[in-house]
Amino acid sequence: MQHRIVVLGAGYTGAIAAGRLARRLHREDVAITLVNAEPDFVERVRMHQLAAGQDLRPRPFGEMFAGTGVELKLAKVTGVDVDRRTVAVTVASPKGPGEPETEELEYDTLVYALGSGWNDQGVPGVAEHAHQVAGRPGALRLRERLARLDAGESVVVVGGGLTGLEATTEIAEARPDLDVALAVRGELGDWLSPKGRRHLRKVFGKLGITVHENASVTGVEADRVTTAEGETIPAVVTVWTTGFAVHPIARATTLEVDDTGQILVDGTMRSVSHPDVYAVGDAALAMGPGDKPLRMSCASGTPMAWQAADAIAARLTGGKLPNVPLRYFNQCISLGRREGLIQYVTADDRAVRAALTGRFAAVYKELVCKGAAWGVANPMLGLPSRRRRVVRQPARADSPVGTAA
Repeated sequence: MQHRIVVLGAGYTGAIAAGRLARRLHREDVAITLVNAEPDFVERVRMHQLAAGQDLRPRPFGEMFAGTGVELKLAKVTGVDVDRRTVAVTVASPKGPGEPETEELEYDTLVYALGSGWNDQGVPGVAEHAHQVAGRPGALRLRERLARLDAGESVVVVGGGLTGLEATTEIAEARPDLDVALAVRGELGDWLSPKGRRHLRKVFGKLGITVHENASVTGVEADRVTTAEGETIPAVVTVWTTGFAVHPIARATTLEVDDTGQILVDGTMRSVSHPDVYAVGDAALAMGPGDKPLRMSCASGTPMAWQAADAIAARLTGGKLPNVPLRYFNQCISLGRREGLIQYVTADDRAVRAALTGRFAAVYKELVCKGAAWGVANPMLGLPSRRRRVVRQPARADSPVGTAA
């Protein structure tokens, strides 16, 4: 009887985990099902480019996973019962538009990779008036809205993290006729090295971007944003990039989660409360160097997916558990198509003096993005071709966890 592995979500982490598992395990021993609502891969790290009017290369999952043994299930996850080991999904009716059909998938091992979406932080007016680039639907809506703007109209991006910096510069470069501004809670790039901050200000100046520093936005209206300091900033279009919120399904289960809804995991990405569940990417609260939580990012999610897949394969085959420390090396920031910033960091993600800037940094960032997509599109490459046979089942939730380790 095949061991049933169900992977929820086919973003970077879910797709990589599914492909890596297929590479590690014999098809005769396991049935790997990848559940995703869309038929093609979304390069989330490029959503700011899509919003600014650029067209992205389509990457159909049917082509990516052809011949791998991974079964793609096009469906929306609506619930998970980790005690019964089932997943509820809805699929489009084969008869055409109408009521979607509900199905239930059973699993022996679950990989939870549903990721995150935008976070309005509870600020009044954000949900009604702001745009976001956390996913493809939001990026496409922003793209359409920007295309309708006349010269001189105002765009305000709220949030000075990596997403905010990339969205602001991409829009300003693509539409130099617009009045583009960025509102940040602290100072521009205040977590970067002095060299990084200088380059950031130089690029913002060249692109004509207005920066509102120490501006905590407390309200969004159709034509403006307001700050806690009493400032009113004109904004025909507001783009909200103040962080991400995890998918709410995990919180509705009996999985142990933190206050944000992230699933608590050990060093192998295994749930601390349910040994047959693994969580990767933004959905998981994993600890990195210095016992600091890994930040939500592709840089964190990819090695988490490797770790989870290798741990599952090891437990199923009686192999050695992975013990690869998860750490950071740099933060890669695109500043439009011609400029970039690579900020080198410590293992626990603190900026050091060294930084790569300018055109070389832009090329570096582009190679990183292409490499991430390549890793998803070629899940069977880069690993030893010898698959290992499943020799025993993992521990059940009602059995001692140690029997599977």
